[in-house]
Amino acid sequence: MSHDGALARSMQTKSVLLNRTTSLSDAERGRLEAAIASVRTFRAGETAVRQDTQVQVSLLLVEGFMTRHVDALDGKRHLVAVHVPGDFVDLHAFTLKQLDHDVGALTDVSVAVFTHDALEKILIDDAALARRLWFITMLDAAQHRQWIYRLSSLTALQRVAHFFCETHARLLAVGRSRGHGFSLPMTQSDIGEVCSLTNVHVNRVLRDLREMGLCQVRSSQVQILDLAGLVKAGLFEPGYLYLNAHVAAQAVGHIGESHDG
Repeated sequence: MSHDGALARSMQTKSVLLNRTTSLSDAERGRLEAAIASVRTFRAGETAVRQDTQVQVSLLLVEGFMTRHVDALDGKRHLVAVHVPGDFVDLHAFTLKQLDHDVGALTDVSVAVFTHDALEKILIDDAALARRLWFITMLDAAQHRQWIYRLSSLTALQRVAHFFCETHARLLAVGRSRGHGFSLPMTQSDIGEVCSLTNVHVNRVLRDLREMGLCQVRSSQVQILDLAGLVKAGLFEPGYLYLNAHVAAQAVGHIGESHDG
């Protein structure tokens, strides 16, 4: 990907993300474009930001999937978030300056790099755009609360169905879902980490979802067979994602399918 092409794509996904509630003005879009210092790539499995390391930049995911994870004393990795294109994966590092977890590349990824000095200038010079960035950190917190709810209150089948519905909704918001399916480059082990399930249990749940006619997973592709049924099975309500009305309706199957551009 060329530098100019990566910048254009980064701003496209960023604009879609912010358009969940209101649209960006040309001036705001231009200010964000100007604030990008560079575009970097990471290979699958690489750590982009390490726990307890001082950082002076924040990363916007342009292509691919990333995770936040904590390494336990027993050496096991514990996923605490999955990021899709359009997400600022560590905007909270702007104020914290170091993270209490690692940020890693689940797939090969491309990220737009924003220096904290550039973000500080936005904070000082553009109150409206600063509020949009603040909104992103609040959205991140809302998704964390839902993550906890999913693990503490739902059954195994409900957890997986809920995670699929959430991922579908987030990808719809940035034009990366076809409405009836989406790419999910995660192994059954990864899905098990997200849903706190063993590989055997995940395999059983995926079989049940397929036999119920709700969805099927093949070669890192999730095909949604019955979106309304999947939403019901996962007890999924998209309010915590603060999507615009059109995308929120699509996310629960209330209006027609969308298509990738």
